[in-house]
Amino acid sequence: MPTDSPSKKSMPPLLPVNQALARILEGLPRTDSEQLPLERAHGRILAAPLASRLTLPERDVSAMDGYAVNAADCHDLIFANNNNQGQITLTRIGESAAGHPWTGRLDSGEAVRIFTGAVVPDGGDAIIPQEDVIASAEQNGASITLTEAPITGRFIRTAGLDVKAGTQILPAGTPLSARALALALSTGHAEAAFHARPRVGILSTGDELVSPGETPGPGQIISSNAAYLAAFVAACGAIAVPLGIARDQPGAMLARVRSVRNVKSLRDIGDAREAQCVGDGPLDLIVTTGGASVGVHDHIVSDLEATTTDTATSPKSALDFWKIAMRPGKPLIYGRVDGIPLLGLPGNPVSSAVCALIFLRPSILHMAGGAPDETLLTARLATPLPANDQREDYLRARLSHSCDDLPLITPFDRQDSSMISVLSRSDALLVRQPFDPERAIGDLVTALPIPPLL
Repeated sequence: MPTDSPSKKSMPPLLPVNQALARILEGLPRTDSEQLPLERAHGRILAAPLASRLTLPERDVSAMDGYAVNAADCHDLIFANNNNQGQITLTRIGESAAGHPWTGRLDSGEAVRIFTGAVVPDGGDAIIPQEDVIASAEQNGASITLTEAPITGRFIRTAGLDVKAGTQILPAGTPLSARALALALSTGHAEAAFHARPRVGILSTGDELVSPGETPGPGQIISSNAAYLAAFVAACGAIAVPLGIARDQPGAMLARVRSVRNVKSLRDIGDAREAQCVGDGPLDLIVTTGGASVGVHDHIVSDLEATTTDTATSPKSALDFWKIAMRPGKPLIYGRVDGIPLLGLPGNPVSSAVCALIFLRPSILHMAGGAPDETLLTARLATPLPANDQREDYLRARLSHSCDDLPLITPFDRQDSSMISVLSRSDALLVRQPFDPERAIGDLVTALPIPPLL
């Protein structure tokens, strides 16, 4: 008896987005570490923790311009003189400025002129701001009348207030922001170990593609995905390695990847300018666009399935998974080509861009030694939505201010995955879980902001 074709109910369930991302990250190695001067490492991720080499400040310093005094001595003098108004006159005996500490010691009835950041002299334990002082002159020997009684410790930054030597200041996995750079330099570091930037090969597939600058012929389109992904990869802190365009033929993707997967071969094929831009070294990840659907002209899945090997002398090439419960982006592919992880994005520019945000960005961060970037936020829905189906949905949307502390989110009316103009105007993706119920205006929803440069 002939066997019926499998029904939709018998088809294996689509892989959930979170499981797909977990499987991708599990298969991605961290890049090696390299020692770099801090001034050249902005945005790089620390491969090892940094501990402070210095105590900041090293000694007690003044937080104000004014006069360093001994609080107990001043109170004793006030009591001895029966001065109910709290005024007392001291003698200026020196000056302490930032980088030029006064090296003497305060005795009874004395004050030292001091400036912000200057070391508090021995014997001093309080700062009187200059606006609370009447000075007969701006020189040593002048009479200093205090109009406010000093308080012990007031306006003094104690030694180690900021950081103490030996304490950890930046853990491994920290991106070196401008703020972190300032901290590391201030605590005595001139260089540190950072993860190398991942090298991501970008390969477009399709007979319909022409390079930017060319005029498309009948049925052709301009290949924008490669340029978009190159900019995306660079903005995420990785190195984009162009692999060109593979045509819609069985084995074309494998042949292209294997011919240029080490950028040295770009020089071999005469593309010296491109090779100079991206440098030398093997690829850490291959990203393809297109060829991921079920058509007879889509060959990435069949190429990976047909080349599965696992021997001691041949690195593994295999398909890990194909298709996920996501819209747009269902035909996502993950596998390996000769041991190099491959992330196959859909050819549709919108689907490719959404999948890049959800999967490629975390992949680059993971390879570069970072931790997951939790950027989801809660927003109020500005328009009603029907119930969702079995796929996790990512709606292109705009964020705006609301009357309370939560932003408003407005999904675009048309969500066709071919409309890159809608994506370009979006600054967030409204994330809907599978089988999310009907939503009303004002309901709380989850949003993924789209960084301005992505």
